[in-house]
Amino acid sequence: MSKRPRTLDAFFAPPPAKKQHIDPSPSEDGKPTTNPPLALLEAEQQPQSTHPTYPFPIPHLPHSLTSPLPSTPTTSPIVMNTHPDLDILYYKPYLPLTTAKTLFHHLRRSLPFYRVKYSIKRGALDTSVTTPRFTTVFGLDSSASFCPQSGRLLDARTPGKPLAPASLLAHTERTTGANFNFALVNYYADGNDSIAFHSDSEFFLGPNPTIASITLGSSRDFLLKHKPTPSHHPSETKAMKLPLASGDLLLMQGRTQSHWLHSIPKRKGGVGADGAGRINITFRRALSRAGTENYYRYNVGDGGGGGGGGEEAYKWDDARRAMVPWKRSGGREVEALRDGVEHRESFPTPVERLE
Repeated sequence: MSKRPRTLDAFFAPPPAKKQHIDPSPSEDGKPTTNPPLALLEAEQQPQSTHPTYPFPIPHLPHSLTSPLPSTPTTSPIVMNTHPDLDILYYKPYLPLTTAKTLFHHLRRSLPFYRVKYSIKRGALDTSVTTPRFTTVFGLDSSASFCPQSGRLLDARTPGKPLAPASLLAHTERTTGANFNFALVNYYADGNDSIAFHSDSEFFLGPNPTIASITLGSSRDFLLKHKPTPSHHPSETKAMKLPLASGDLLLMQGRTQSHWLHSIPKRKGGVGADGAGRINITFRRALSRAGTENYYRYNVGDGGGGGGGGEEAYKWDDARRAMVPWKRSGGREVEALRDGVEHRESFPTPVERLE
C-alpha cells in the first residue's frame, strides 16, 4: 500500500468522536461544573501529529473542543470601516467562553514554543534581538508540493510542519470565506511580553491579505493606528484601542494591512485579573516559499525547532506555572527545569522523516 501524500489537507480531518464526559468535581469557585477538565480531555487518547521538527508529538484537538465549533460564531461581527482604509470584522466573542478557556489551556500545554533570537542592522551595527514573547508556527506556503509516492516535500527548502489546530482553522475558513495555510501562535506570558507596531503586509502574502486573529486567555489591549500620510489624518497619531478578550476574533482584510499598523503593548499588572497568560492565533495565507522561510525563521528559528538544532524549545509546566526549556535525552523528552530538577514524560519518537 502506498503512503498517503503528506499534505496539509491530510491534517484537516477532525479527530474521531468521543463520548462527552461530565466532571462532578467542584470548579475553582466551589460550584459543580459540566465543563470537561483538562485531565479528562487528555485522557481521551487523541491521535498525535509528529514531524522531525517537532520536539515532541502534538495531540489533536479532542472532540469535546471541536464539537462546539459548528455553533460559532456566537455573535454577529461589529463592522469597523468608518476610518480611512480600515476594513475589520470584530467578533466579540467568536468562540463560546467555556470553549475558549479550555482551548487556551489545551494549546498552552500541548504546543512547543520558542524565544527566537535574530540580528538586525541598525546603521552599521548588527544588533541582537530576542523576541519579547513565545512563538510557534504551523503550515506551508501555497507553492509547496509533495511526492505522491513517498509524501515527501519536494520544493521548499524549509521543512514544513503539519498544521496542529486544523479543526479551528478549517472552521474559521468556513466562517470567513477566506483560505489559510499558516497558523502563527504567540504566547504572552505576562504584561512584559509584547509586540511592537507593525503591519502584516509582506509581499509573500499578496495584495490586501485577509488575516484572522483569535484571542485566548487574558485580555490584552490591541492598538491600531494609520500609517503616516501627507494628509496627517488624526488616526495616524491617536491609536485606536480594542480590549481583546478570550474568544474574540478580528478579521483584518482589504486595505487594512497596507495602510494600518497594530501592536500589543506592554502593560502593568502582570498576567491579568484572571491569572493567565494570553494566546493569540493568527491564520493567514502565504503564496510563496519566502513566506514559509520567513515564518519559520522568526517564529521557530533557523534550525527548525527542537528536532533540528535551532532555538531551544519550551513547554508549559503545570507545577511551576511557567514555560520551561525542553530537551531531548536518549530518545525521551526531558523537561529541563531551571532549578536543575528534571521531569520526564514518555512520548513516541517520530520515525518517519522528510528528507
